[in-house]
Amino acid sequence: MGSANLKVGSRPPWVGLGAAVWVQIAAGNGYNFPLYSHSLKSVLGYSQQQLTMLGVANDIGENVGILPGLICNKFPPWAILLIGTFACFFGYGVLWLFISRTVQDLPYWLLWIALCIATNSSAWLGTAVLVTNMRNFPLSRGTVAGILKGYVGLSAAVYTEIYSAILHKSSSKLLLFLTLVVPAMCLAMIYFVRPCTPGSVEDLVEHRHFVFTQAASVCLGIYLLTTTVLDDVLTLSTYISYAFIAVMVLLLTAPLAIPLKMTLFPSRKSGMQDRPDGSSDQLFSLDDSSDKTEALLTPSSSTNYLQEGDDISDVDLLIAEGEGAIKKKRRPRRGEDFKLREAFVKADFWLLFMVYFFGVGSGVTVLNNLAQIGIAQGTSDTAILLSIFSFGNFLGRLGGGVVSEHFVRSKTIPRTVWMTVSQLVMAIAYLLFASALNGTLFAATALLGVCYGVQFSVMVPTASELFGLKHFGVIYNFMLLGNPLGAVIFSGGLAGYLYDKEVENQQQQGLDGMIFASSVSCLGPNCFRLTFLVLAGVCGLGSILSAILTIRIRPVYQMLYAGDSFRLPPTQGSSQPLRY
Repeated sequence: MGSANLKVGSRPPWVGLGAAVWVQIAAGNGYNFPLYSHSLKSVLGYSQQQLTMLGVANDIGENVGILPGLICNKFPPWAILLIGTFACFFGYGVLWLFISRTVQDLPYWLLWIALCIATNSSAWLGTAVLVTNMRNFPLSRGTVAGILKGYVGLSAAVYTEIYSAILHKSSSKLLLFLTLVVPAMCLAMIYFVRPCTPGSVEDLVEHRHFVFTQAASVCLGIYLLTTTVLDDVLTLSTYISYAFIAVMVLLLTAPLAIPLKMTLFPSRKSGMQDRPDGSSDQLFSLDDSSDKTEALLTPSSSTNYLQEGDDISDVDLLIAEGEGAIKKKRRPRRGEDFKLREAFVKADFWLLFMVYFFGVGSGVTVLNNLAQIGIAQGTSDTAILLSIFSFGNFLGRLGGGVVSEHFVRSKTIPRTVWMTVSQLVMAIAYLLFASALNGTLFAATALLGVCYGVQFSVMVPTASELFGLKHFGVIYNFMLLGNPLGAVIFSGGLAGYLYDKEVENQQQQGLDGMIFASSVSCLGPNCFRLTFLVLAGVCGLGSILSAILTIRIRPVYQMLYAGDSFRLPPTQGSSQPLRY
Protein backbone atom coordinates (compact mmCIF):
# COMPACT_ATOMS: atom_id res chain seq x y z
CA MET A 1 0.00 0.00 0.00
CA GLY A 2 1.65 3.16 -1.19
CA SER A 3 0.14 5.35 1.48
CA ALA A 4 -2.23 5.02 4.38
CA ASN A 5 -4.79 7.49 5.67
CA LEU A 6 -4.63 7.52 9.45
CA LYS A 7 -7.53 8.96 11.41
CA VAL A 8 -6.21 11.52 13.90
CA GLY A 9 -7.53 12.25 17.37
CA SER A 10 -8.23 10.42 20.64
CA ARG A 11 -11.81 9.43 19.77
CA PRO A 12 -11.49 7.46 16.48
CA PRO A 13 -9.52 4.51 17.98
CA TRP A 14 -12.30 3.96 20.51
CA VAL A 15 -14.97 4.15 17.82
CA GLY A 16 -13.00 1.51 15.95
CA LEU A 17 -12.70 -0.65 19.07
CA GLY A 18 -16.45 -0.43 19.68
CA ALA A 19 -17.14 -1.45 16.09
CA ALA A 20 -14.55 -4.21 16.36
CA VAL A 21 -16.58 -5.77 19.19
CA TRP A 22 -19.45 -6.40 16.78
CA VAL A 23 -17.13 -7.70 14.09
CA GLN A 24 -15.53 -10.07 16.60
CA ILE A 25 -18.96 -11.42 17.52
CA ALA A 26 -19.47 -12.06 13.80
CA ALA A 27 -16.00 -13.63 13.59
CA GLY A 28 -17.03 -16.20 16.20
CA ASN A 29 -19.42 -17.86 13.77
CA GLY A 30 -17.27 -20.99 13.72
CA TYR A 31 -18.25 -21.75 17.33
CA ASN A 32 -21.77 -22.55 16.14
CA PHE A 33 -20.75 -25.93 14.72
CA PRO A 34 -21.94 -27.90 17.81
CA LEU A 35 -25.39 -26.28 17.44
CA TYR A 36 -26.05 -27.72 13.98
CA SER A 37 -23.59 -30.64 13.82
CA HIS A 38 -26.13 -33.13 15.16
CA SER A 39 -28.59 -32.06 12.44
CA LEU A 40 -25.93 -32.71 9.80
CA LYS A 41 -25.34 -36.13 11.31
CA SER A 42 -29.00 -37.09 11.48
CA VAL A 43 -29.85 -35.75 8.01
CA LEU A 44 -26.97 -37.55 6.33
CA GLY A 45 -26.48 -40.52 8.62
CA TYR A 46 -22.75 -39.77 8.84
CA SER A 47 -20.43 -41.66 11.13
CA GLN A 48 -18.76 -39.77 13.97
CA GLN A 49 -15.47 -39.74 12.05
CA GLN A 50 -17.16 -38.19 9.01
CA LEU A 51 -18.80 -35.60 11.24
CA THR A 52 -15.49 -34.98 12.98
CA MET A 53 -13.85 -34.31 9.62
CA LEU A 54 -16.51 -31.67 9.01
CA GLY A 55 -15.42 -30.24 12.34
CA VAL A 56 -11.88 -30.22 10.97
CA ALA A 57 -13.15 -28.25 7.96
CA ASN A 58 -14.73 -25.83 10.43
CA ASP A 59 -11.38 -25.34 12.20
CA ILE A 60 -9.30 -25.14 9.03
CA GLY A 61 -11.52 -22.42 7.63
CA GLU A 62 -11.62 -20.53 10.91
CA ASN A 63 -7.87 -20.50 11.51
CA VAL A 64 -6.09 -20.60 8.16
CA GLY A 65 -5.54 -16.89 7.74
CA ILE A 66 -2.17 -16.71 6.01
CA LEU A 67 -3.67 -14.91 3.01
CA PRO A 68 -5.39 -12.12 5.00
CA GLY A 69 -2.24 -11.90 7.11
CA LEU A 70 -0.10 -11.38 4.01
CA ILE A 71 -2.29 -8.73 2.41
CA CYS A 72 -3.33 -6.79 5.54
CA ASN A 73 -0.29 -4.51 5.03
CA LYS A 74 -1.21 -3.86 1.40
CA PHE A 75 -4.96 -3.28 1.57
CA PRO A 76 -7.08 -1.18 3.95
CA PRO A 77 -9.13 -2.91 6.67
CA TRP A 78 -12.40 -2.35 4.82
CA ALA A 79 -11.20 -4.51 1.92
CA ILE A 80 -10.25 -7.38 4.27
CA LEU A 81 -13.61 -7.08 6.03
CA LEU A 82 -15.49 -7.11 2.73
CA ILE A 83 -13.87 -10.39 1.68
CA GLY A 84 -14.76 -11.93 5.05
CA THR A 85 -18.35 -10.74 4.71
CA PHE A 86 -18.70 -12.34 1.29
CA ALA A 87 -17.18 -15.63 2.50
CA CYS A 88 -19.69 -15.75 5.37
CA PHE A 89 -22.63 -15.14 3.03
CA PHE A 90 -21.56 -17.67 0.40
CA GLY A 91 -20.39 -20.49 2.69
CA TYR A 92 -23.28 -20.49 5.13
CA GLY A 93 -25.68 -19.96 2.25
CA VAL A 94 -24.67 -23.33 0.80
CA LEU A 95 -25.00 -25.01 4.20
CA TRP A 96 -28.48 -23.50 4.65
CA LEU A 97 -29.60 -24.75 1.24
CA PHE A 98 -28.59 -28.24 2.32
CA ILE A 99 -29.95 -28.29 5.89
CA SER A 100 -33.26 -26.74 4.81
CA ARG A 101 -33.50 -29.40 2.08
CA THR A 102 -33.90 -26.65 -0.52
CA VAL A 103 -31.13 -28.48 -2.37
CA GLN A 104 -30.69 -32.20 -1.78
CA ASP A 105 -27.96 -34.75 -2.34
CA LEU A 106 -25.00 -32.40 -2.13
CA PRO A 107 -21.75 -34.39 -2.21
CA TYR A 108 -19.74 -34.62 1.00
CA TRP A 109 -16.72 -32.84 -0.50
CA LEU A 110 -18.84 -29.83 -1.51
CA LEU A 111 -20.29 -29.59 1.99
CA TRP A 112 -16.75 -29.76 3.39
CA ILE A 113 -15.52 -26.94 1.13
CA ALA A 114 -18.59 -24.79 1.86
CA LEU A 115 -17.96 -25.13 5.59
CA CYS A 116 -14.30 -24.16 5.07
CA ILE A 117 -15.31 -21.03 3.15
CA ALA A 118 -17.99 -20.11 5.69
CA THR A 119 -15.71 -20.26 8.71
CA ASN A 120 -12.77 -18.76 6.81
CA SER A 121 -14.72 -15.52 7.10
CA SER A 122 -13.57 -15.55 10.73
CA ALA A 123 -9.93 -15.35 9.65
CA TRP A 124 -10.56 -12.32 7.43
CA LEU A 125 -12.78 -10.50 9.91
CA GLY A 126 -10.57 -11.26 12.91
CA THR A 127 -7.32 -10.32 11.16
CA ALA A 128 -8.70 -6.97 10.02
CA VAL A 129 -9.93 -5.81 13.43
CA LEU A 130 -7.17 -7.36 15.57
CA VAL A 131 -4.25 -6.02 13.52
CA THR A 132 -5.86 -2.59 13.16
CA ASN A 133 -6.62 -2.23 16.87
CA MET A 134 -3.25 -3.62 18.02
CA ARG A 135 -1.63 -0.88 15.94
CA ASN A 136 -4.08 1.75 17.16
CA PHE A 137 -3.26 0.87 20.80
CA PRO A 138 0.36 -0.38 20.63
CA LEU A 139 1.07 0.47 24.29
CA SER A 140 -1.78 -1.74 25.54
CA ARG A 141 -1.53 -4.66 23.15
CA GLY A 142 -2.10 -7.30 25.85
CA THR A 143 -5.23 -5.57 27.07
CA VAL A 144 -6.57 -5.03 23.55
CA ALA A 145 -5.89 -8.64 22.57
CA GLY A 146 -7.66 -9.84 25.72
CA ILE A 147 -10.72 -7.68 25.07
CA LEU A 148 -11.11 -8.55 21.39
CA LYS A 149 -10.35 -12.23 21.85
CA GLY A 150 -12.70 -12.20 24.83
CA TYR A 151 -15.60 -11.03 22.70
CA VAL A 152 -14.84 -13.77 20.18
CA GLY A 153 -15.04 -16.22 23.07
CA LEU A 154 -18.40 -14.74 24.09
CA SER A 155 -19.74 -15.03 20.56
CA ALA A 156 -20.71 -18.67 21.11
CA ALA A 157 -22.91 -17.63 24.05
CA VAL A 158 -24.38 -14.76 21.97
CA TYR A 159 -25.30 -17.14 19.18
CA THR A 160 -26.63 -19.69 21.68
CA GLU A 161 -28.90 -17.02 23.16
CA ILE A 162 -30.22 -16.11 19.71
CA TYR A 163 -30.50 -19.80 18.77
CA SER A 164 -32.61 -20.58 21.83
CA ALA A 165 -34.67 -17.39 22.23
CA ILE A 166 -35.43 -16.28 18.68
CA LEU A 167 -34.64 -19.19 16.36
CA HIS A 168 -36.31 -21.81 18.61
CA LYS A 169 -33.31 -24.15 18.37
CA SER A 170 -33.72 -24.60 14.62
CA SER A 171 -30.49 -25.45 12.78
CA SER A 172 -31.98 -24.27 9.49
CA LYS A 173 -32.92 -20.87 10.94
CA LEU A 174 -29.49 -20.53 12.55
CA LEU A 175 -27.72 -21.07 9.23
CA LEU A 176 -30.05 -18.58 7.55
CA PHE A 177 -29.18 -16.08 10.31
CA LEU A 178 -25.48 -16.64 9.62
CA THR A 179 -26.09 -16.23 5.89
CA LEU A 180 -27.99 -12.94 6.01
CA VAL A 181 -27.86 -11.13 9.36
CA VAL A 182 -24.18 -11.62 10.24
CA PRO A 183 -22.86 -10.29 6.87
CA ALA A 184 -25.24 -7.32 7.13
CA MET A 185 -23.84 -6.53 10.59
CA CYS A 186 -20.28 -6.63 9.23
CA LEU A 187 -21.16 -4.31 6.37
CA ALA A 188 -22.55 -1.80 8.88
CA MET A 189 -19.25 -1.78 10.83
CA ILE A 190 -16.80 -1.61 7.91
CA TYR A 191 -16.57 2.20 7.82
CA PHE A 192 -15.58 2.52 11.50
CA VAL A 193 -12.69 0.03 11.59
CA ARG A 194 -9.76 2.08 10.31
CA PRO A 195 -6.11 2.85 11.15
CA CYS A 196 -5.66 5.68 13.64
CA THR A 197 -2.60 7.50 14.89
CA PRO A 198 -1.59 6.03 18.28
CA GLY A 199 -0.41 7.91 21.34
CA SER A 200 3.26 7.69 22.37
CA VAL A 201 2.81 7.53 26.16
CA GLU A 202 0.43 5.74 28.49
CA ASP A 203 -2.58 7.71 29.65
CA LEU A 204 -4.62 7.33 32.84
CA VAL A 205 -7.86 8.18 31.04
CA GLU A 206 -7.13 5.52 28.43
CA HIS A 207 -6.56 3.00 31.20
CA ARG A 208 -9.96 3.83 32.72
CA HIS A 209 -11.60 3.38 29.35
CA PHE A 210 -10.08 -0.08 29.06
CA VAL A 211 -11.31 -0.96 32.55
CA PHE A 212 -14.81 0.16 31.57
CA THR A 213 -14.72 -1.98 28.42
CA GLN A 214 -13.51 -4.99 30.37
CA ALA A 215 -16.21 -4.51 33.00
CA ALA A 216 -18.87 -4.23 30.29
CA SER A 217 -17.70 -7.47 28.70
CA VAL A 218 -17.76 -9.26 32.08
CA CYS A 219 -21.32 -8.06 32.68
CA LEU A 220 -22.28 -9.33 29.23
CA GLY A 221 -20.69 -12.70 29.92
CA ILE A 222 -22.45 -13.15 33.26
CA TYR A 223 -25.73 -12.03 31.72
CA LEU A 224 -25.47 -14.49 28.83
CA LEU A 225 -24.65 -17.40 31.11
CA THR A 226 -27.53 -16.54 33.46
CA THR A 227 -30.14 -16.13 30.73
CA THR A 228 -29.03 -19.31 28.96
CA VAL A 229 -29.42 -21.32 32.15
CA LEU A 230 -32.83 -19.73 32.83
CA ASP A 231 -33.97 -20.55 29.33
CA ASP A 232 -32.81 -24.14 29.82
CA VAL A 233 -34.54 -24.80 33.16
CA LEU A 234 -37.65 -22.62 32.74
CA THR A 235 -40.30 -22.20 30.09
CA LEU A 236 -40.09 -18.54 29.13
CA SER A 237 -42.60 -16.55 27.11
CA THR A 238 -41.69 -15.10 23.74
CA TYR A 239 -41.80 -11.56 25.14
CA ILE A 240 -39.32 -12.39 27.90
CA SER A 241 -36.99 -14.06 25.38
CA TYR A 242 -37.06 -10.98 23.18
CA ALA A 243 -36.40 -8.78 26.22
CA PHE A 244 -33.33 -10.90 26.97
CA ILE A 245 -32.08 -10.30 23.43
CA ALA A 246 -32.69 -6.53 23.70
CA VAL A 247 -30.62 -6.29 26.87
CA MET A 248 -27.88 -8.36 25.25
CA VAL A 249 -27.72 -5.94 22.31
CA LEU A 250 -27.56 -3.00 24.72
CA LEU A 251 -24.60 -4.57 26.54
CA LEU A 252 -22.84 -5.19 23.23
CA THR A 253 -23.05 -1.47 22.44
CA ALA A 254 -21.48 -0.51 25.80
CA PRO A 255 -17.94 0.09 24.38
CA LEU A 256 -19.40 2.80 22.14
CA ALA A 257 -20.22 4.78 25.30
CA ILE A 258 -16.55 5.80 25.44
CA PRO A 259 -16.43 7.78 22.14
CA LEU A 260 -19.93 9.08 22.93
CA LYS A 261 -18.65 10.40 26.27
CA MET A 262 -15.64 11.96 24.48
CA THR A 263 -18.03 13.73 22.12
CA LEU A 264 -20.40 15.04 24.79
CA PHE A 265 -17.74 15.84 27.38
CA PRO A 266 -14.51 16.65 25.50
CA SER A 267 -11.36 16.89 27.56
CA ARG A 268 -7.99 18.30 26.58
CA LYS A 269 -6.36 15.72 28.87
CA SER A 270 -7.50 12.68 26.95
CA GLY A 271 -4.11 12.00 25.43
CA MET A 272 -4.32 15.01 23.08
CA GLN A 273 -0.75 15.99 23.83
CA ASP A 274 0.38 12.74 22.28
CA ARG A 275 -1.48 13.12 19.01
CA PRO A 276 -0.92 15.53 16.12
CA ASP A 277 -4.37 17.00 16.51
CA GLY A 278 -7.22 16.58 18.98
CA SER A 279 -9.77 16.60 16.21
CA SER A 280 -11.52 13.36 15.38
CA ASP A 281 -12.20 14.44 11.81
CA GLN A 282 -8.70 14.84 10.44
CA LEU A 283 -7.06 12.29 8.18
CA PHE A 284 -3.31 11.91 8.31
CA SER A 285 -1.51 10.62 5.19
CA LEU A 286 1.59 8.56 5.80
CA ASP A 287 3.88 7.29 3.05
CA ASP A 288 5.69 3.99 3.24
CA SER A 289 8.95 5.90 2.91
CA SER A 290 8.55 7.03 6.52
CA ASP A 291 8.08 3.44 7.68
CA LYS A 292 11.45 2.69 9.22
CA THR A 293 12.37 -0.33 11.28
CA GLU A 294 13.29 0.72 14.80
CA ALA A 295 13.86 -1.17 18.01
CA LEU A 296 11.01 -1.17 20.51
CA LEU A 297 13.08 0.79 23.01
CA THR A 298 13.43 4.42 23.94
CA PRO A 299 16.79 5.65 22.60
CA SER A 300 18.98 7.55 25.00
CA SER A 301 22.56 8.67 25.15
CA SER A 302 25.13 6.07 26.08
CA THR A 303 28.73 6.26 27.09
CA ASN A 304 29.38 2.54 26.70
CA TYR A 305 29.91 1.86 23.01
CA LEU A 306 29.87 -1.84 22.24
CA GLN A 307 31.24 -3.33 19.08
CA GLU A 308 29.23 -5.89 17.16
CA GLY A 309 32.04 -8.41 17.42
CA ASP A 310 32.22 -8.25 21.23
CA ASP A 311 31.26 -11.30 23.27
CA ILE A 312 28.18 -9.88 24.97
CA SER A 313 24.89 -11.29 26.17
CA ASP A 314 21.69 -11.10 24.19
CA VAL A 315 20.07 -8.64 26.58
CA ASP A 316 23.18 -6.42 26.65
CA LEU A 317 23.15 -6.20 22.88
CA LEU A 318 19.44 -5.40 22.84
CA ILE A 319 19.94 -2.61 25.38
CA ALA A 320 22.90 -1.27 23.47
CA GLU A 321 20.91 -1.23 20.25
CA GLY A 322 18.05 0.54 21.98
CA GLU A 323 20.39 3.21 23.32
CA GLY A 324 21.94 3.77 19.90
CA ALA A 325 25.35 2.58 21.09
CA ILE A 326 25.88 0.30 18.13
CA LYS A 327 24.44 0.01 14.68
CA LYS A 328 21.69 -2.54 14.46
CA LYS A 329 22.47 -5.69 12.50
CA ARG A 330 20.63 -6.40 9.27
CA ARG A 331 18.97 -9.46 10.83
CA PRO A 332 16.39 -8.39 13.46
CA ARG A 333 16.63 -9.45 17.07
CA ARG A 334 13.81 -10.35 19.42
CA GLY A 335 11.67 -7.30 20.14
CA GLU A 336 12.13 -5.85 16.66
CA ASP A 337 10.05 -6.25 13.50
CA PHE A 338 10.49 -9.66 11.88
CA LYS A 339 9.29 -10.87 8.54
CA LEU A 340 7.77 -14.34 8.59
CA ARG A 341 10.80 -15.94 6.92
CA GLU A 342 13.08 -14.28 9.47
CA ALA A 343 10.95 -15.58 12.34
CA PHE A 344 11.11 -19.11 10.91
CA VAL A 345 14.76 -19.50 11.92
CA LYS A 346 14.10 -18.58 15.55
CA ALA A 347 13.70 -21.35 18.14
CA ASP A 348 11.37 -19.11 20.16
CA PHE A 349 8.99 -18.91 17.21
CA TRP A 350 8.63 -22.67 16.97
CA LEU A 351 8.43 -23.12 20.73
CA LEU A 352 5.57 -20.63 20.88
CA PHE A 353 3.89 -22.38 17.95
CA MET A 354 4.17 -25.84 19.56
CA VAL A 355 2.90 -24.62 22.93
CA TYR A 356 -0.07 -22.95 21.27
CA PHE A 357 -0.67 -26.06 19.11
CA PHE A 358 -0.82 -28.39 22.11
CA GLY A 359 -3.15 -26.06 24.02
CA VAL A 360 -5.71 -25.09 21.39
CA GLY A 361 -5.38 -28.31 19.37
CA SER A 362 -6.47 -30.38 22.33
CA GLY A 363 -9.15 -27.87 23.37
CA VAL A 364 -10.76 -27.70 19.95
CA THR A 365 -11.08 -31.49 19.98
CA VAL A 366 -13.49 -31.19 22.90
CA LEU A 367 -15.30 -28.25 21.31
CA ASN A 368 -15.86 -30.10 18.02
CA ASN A 369 -17.20 -33.16 19.84
CA LEU A 370 -19.06 -31.31 22.59
CA ALA A 371 -22.51 -32.50 21.48
CA GLN A 372 -21.39 -36.14 21.36
CA ILE A 373 -19.50 -35.82 24.68
CA GLY A 374 -22.67 -34.55 26.32
CA ILE A 375 -24.79 -37.35 24.83
CA ALA A 376 -22.23 -39.97 25.86
CA GLN A 377 -22.40 -38.72 29.46
CA GLY A 378 -26.19 -38.40 29.53
CA THR A 379 -26.66 -34.70 28.68
CA SER A 380 -28.48 -34.06 25.41
CA ASP A 381 -28.72 -30.24 25.66
CA THR A 382 -25.72 -29.00 23.69
CA ALA A 383 -26.73 -25.34 24.13
CA ILE A 384 -26.06 -25.26 27.86
CA LEU A 385 -22.69 -27.01 27.46
CA LEU A 386 -21.66 -24.63 24.69
CA SER A 387 -22.74 -21.63 26.75
CA ILE A 388 -20.66 -22.81 29.73
CA PHE A 389 -17.64 -23.41 27.50
CA SER A 390 -18.15 -20.02 25.85
CA PHE A 391 -18.29 -18.17 29.17
CA GLY A 392 -15.17 -19.95 30.41
CA ASN A 393 -13.46 -19.22 27.10
CA PHE A 394 -14.34 -15.55 27.47
CA LEU A 395 -13.03 -15.38 31.04
CA GLY A 396 -9.79 -17.04 29.95
CA ARG A 397 -9.28 -14.66 27.06
CA LEU A 398 -10.11 -11.50 28.97
CA GLY A 399 -8.44 -12.61 32.19
CA GLY A 400 -5.35 -13.88 30.39
CA GLY A 401 -4.87 -10.49 28.80
CA VAL A 402 -5.44 -8.55 32.04
CA VAL A 403 -3.34 -10.80 34.29
CA SER A 404 -0.44 -11.15 31.87
CA GLU A 405 -0.43 -7.38 31.28
CA HIS A 406 -0.30 -6.69 35.02
CA PHE A 407 2.55 -9.07 35.79
CA VAL A 408 4.60 -8.24 32.73
CA ARG A 409 4.58 -4.57 33.74
CA SER A 410 4.99 -4.98 37.49
CA LYS A 411 7.34 -8.01 37.61
CA THR A 412 8.52 -8.34 33.96
CA ILE A 413 7.19 -11.91 34.07
CA PRO A 414 6.86 -13.27 30.50
CA ARG A 415 3.28 -13.79 29.42
CA THR A 416 3.98 -17.41 28.50
CA VAL A 417 4.13 -18.40 32.18
CA TRP A 418 0.33 -18.31 32.08
CA MET A 419 0.28 -20.72 29.15
CA THR A 420 2.34 -23.07 31.32
CA VAL A 421 -0.09 -22.84 34.22
CA SER A 422 -3.20 -23.10 32.05
CA GLN A 423 -2.00 -26.22 30.24
CA LEU A 424 -1.34 -27.95 33.55
CA VAL A 425 -4.91 -27.12 34.56
CA MET A 426 -6.14 -28.35 31.16
CA ALA A 427 -4.55 -31.72 31.88
CA ILE A 428 -6.55 -31.87 35.12
CA ALA A 429 -9.75 -30.97 33.21
CA TYR A 430 -9.17 -33.83 30.75
CA LEU A 431 -8.73 -36.24 33.63
CA LEU A 432 -12.08 -35.03 35.01
CA PHE A 433 -13.68 -35.69 31.62
CA ALA A 434 -12.15 -39.16 31.52
CA SER A 435 -13.42 -40.01 35.01
CA ALA A 436 -17.05 -39.29 33.95
CA LEU A 437 -18.00 -38.84 37.60
CA ASN A 438 -21.41 -37.39 38.36
CA GLY A 439 -21.36 -33.60 38.34
CA THR A 440 -17.93 -33.26 36.72
CA LEU A 441 -19.07 -32.67 33.12
CA PHE A 442 -20.09 -29.04 33.58
CA ALA A 443 -17.16 -28.24 35.88
CA ALA A 444 -14.64 -29.77 33.48
CA THR A 445 -16.23 -27.94 30.53
CA ALA A 446 -15.97 -24.58 32.32
CA LEU A 447 -12.40 -25.25 33.44
CA LEU A 448 -11.34 -26.27 29.96
CA GLY A 449 -13.01 -23.20 28.45
CA VAL A 450 -11.03 -20.86 30.73
CA CYS A 451 -7.68 -22.50 29.96
CA TYR A 452 -8.48 -22.69 26.24
CA GLY A 453 -9.15 -18.95 26.21
CA VAL A 454 -5.87 -18.15 27.96
CA GLN A 455 -3.92 -19.69 25.06
CA PHE A 456 -5.32 -17.10 22.63
CA SER A 457 -4.99 -13.98 24.77
CA VAL A 458 -1.38 -14.81 25.71
CA MET A 459 -0.14 -15.96 22.30
CA VAL A 460 -1.29 -12.78 20.50
CA PRO A 461 0.66 -10.12 22.48
CA THR A 462 3.63 -12.48 22.97
CA ALA A 463 4.01 -12.88 19.22
CA SER A 464 3.81 -9.11 18.74
CA GLU A 465 6.38 -8.41 21.47
CA LEU A 466 8.91 -10.97 20.25
CA PHE A 467 8.50 -10.38 16.50
CA GLY A 468 7.04 -6.87 16.16
CA LEU A 469 3.82 -5.34 14.84
CA LYS A 470 4.88 -4.51 11.29
CA HIS A 471 4.30 -8.05 9.97
CA PHE A 472 2.15 -9.15 12.88
CA GLY A 473 -0.80 -10.09 10.67
CA VAL A 474 0.95 -12.94 8.88
CA ILE A 475 2.90 -14.12 11.94
CA TYR A 476 -0.25 -14.20 14.05
CA ASN A 477 -2.14 -16.13 11.39
CA PHE A 478 0.66 -18.64 11.03
CA MET A 479 0.41 -19.29 14.77
CA LEU A 480 -3.32 -19.88 14.34
CA LEU A 481 -2.53 -22.89 12.15
CA GLY A 482 -1.97 -24.76 15.40
CA ASN A 483 -5.76 -24.90 15.81
CA PRO A 484 -6.70 -26.77 12.60
CA LEU A 485 -3.56 -28.88 12.83
CA GLY A 486 -4.69 -30.01 16.26
CA ALA A 487 -8.20 -30.62 14.93
CA VAL A 488 -6.87 -32.89 12.17
CA ILE A 489 -4.60 -34.90 14.47
CA PHE A 490 -6.50 -35.01 17.76
CA SER A 491 -10.12 -34.57 16.66
CA GLY A 492 -10.28 -36.24 13.25
CA GLY A 493 -7.50 -38.76 13.66
CA LEU A 494 -7.92 -39.67 17.34
CA ALA A 495 -11.31 -38.80 18.83
CA GLY A 496 -13.42 -39.68 15.77
CA TYR A 497 -11.66 -43.00 15.20
CA LEU A 498 -11.90 -44.12 18.84
CA TYR A 499 -15.54 -43.03 19.06
CA ASP A 500 -16.53 -45.09 16.02
CA LYS A 501 -14.64 -48.12 17.35
CA GLU A 502 -16.61 -47.88 20.58
CA VAL A 503 -19.86 -47.61 18.61
CA GLU A 504 -18.95 -50.87 16.85
CA ASN A 505 -18.25 -52.52 20.20
CA GLN A 506 -21.60 -51.39 21.58
CA GLN A 507 -23.42 -52.59 18.48
CA GLN A 508 -21.87 -56.00 18.88
CA GLN A 509 -23.06 -56.06 22.49
CA GLY A 510 -26.60 -55.09 21.46
CA LEU A 511 -26.49 -51.63 23.08
CA ASP A 512 -27.03 -49.46 20.02
CA GLY A 513 -30.83 -49.49 20.31
CA MET A 514 -30.65 -47.81 23.70
CA ILE A 515 -29.03 -44.64 22.44
CA PHE A 516 -31.67 -42.34 21.03
CA ALA A 517 -32.55 -45.03 18.46
CA SER A 518 -29.41 -44.15 16.54
CA SER A 519 -26.85 -46.62 15.23
CA VAL A 520 -24.12 -43.98 15.09
CA SER A 521 -24.31 -42.69 18.67
CA CYS A 522 -22.28 -43.82 21.62
CA LEU A 523 -23.19 -43.93 25.30
CA GLY A 524 -20.92 -44.15 28.31
CA PRO A 525 -17.50 -42.93 29.50
CA ASN A 526 -15.58 -45.27 27.18
CA CYS A 527 -16.63 -43.23 24.12
CA PHE A 528 -13.96 -40.58 24.81
CA ARG A 529 -11.99 -41.86 27.82
CA LEU A 530 -8.82 -42.84 25.95
CA THR A 531 -8.99 -39.60 23.95
CA PHE A 532 -9.08 -37.54 27.15
CA LEU A 533 -6.14 -39.43 28.63
CA VAL A 534 -4.06 -38.76 25.50
CA LEU A 535 -5.03 -35.06 25.56
CA ALA A 536 -3.98 -34.85 29.22
CA GLY A 537 -0.53 -36.14 28.24
CA VAL A 538 -0.37 -33.68 25.33
CA CYS A 539 -1.01 -30.73 27.66
CA GLY A 540 1.60 -32.05 30.08
CA LEU A 541 4.16 -31.92 27.28
CA GLY A 542 2.92 -28.47 26.27
CA SER A 543 3.45 -27.13 29.77
CA ILE A 544 7.07 -28.36 29.72
CA LEU A 545 7.77 -26.63 26.40
CA SER A 546 6.07 -23.47 27.68
CA ALA A 547 8.31 -23.44 30.75
CA ILE A 548 11.38 -23.71 28.50
CA LEU A 549 10.14 -20.83 26.35
CA THR A 550 9.44 -18.70 29.42
CA ILE A 551 13.00 -19.15 30.67
CA ARG A 552 14.44 -18.31 27.22
CA ILE A 553 12.53 -15.06 26.73
CA ARG A 554 12.73 -13.71 30.30
CA PRO A 555 15.71 -11.42 29.46
CA VAL A 556 13.77 -9.96 26.52
CA TYR A 557 10.85 -9.00 28.76
CA GLN A 558 13.19 -7.56 31.35
CA MET A 559 14.52 -5.30 28.62
CA LEU A 560 11.20 -4.41 26.94
CA TYR A 561 9.42 -3.54 30.18
CA ALA A 562 12.26 -1.94 32.11
CA GLY A 563 10.89 0.91 34.18
CA ASP A 564 7.46 -0.73 34.64
CA SER A 565 6.13 0.40 31.27
CA PHE A 566 6.39 -0.30 27.58
CA ARG A 567 7.61 2.67 25.55
CA LEU A 568 7.49 3.29 21.85
CA PRO A 569 10.47 5.01 20.25
CA PRO A 570 10.20 8.71 19.39
CA THR A 571 9.61 9.78 15.83
CA GLN A 572 13.04 11.29 15.22
CA GLY A 573 11.93 14.86 15.44
CA SER A 574 8.83 14.42 13.37
CA SER A 575 5.32 14.97 14.64
CA GLN A 576 4.32 11.82 12.81
CA PRO A 577 3.76 8.70 14.91
CA LEU A 578 5.38 5.39 14.13
CA ARG A 579 3.36 3.19 11.82
CA TYR A 580 3.33 -0.54 12.43
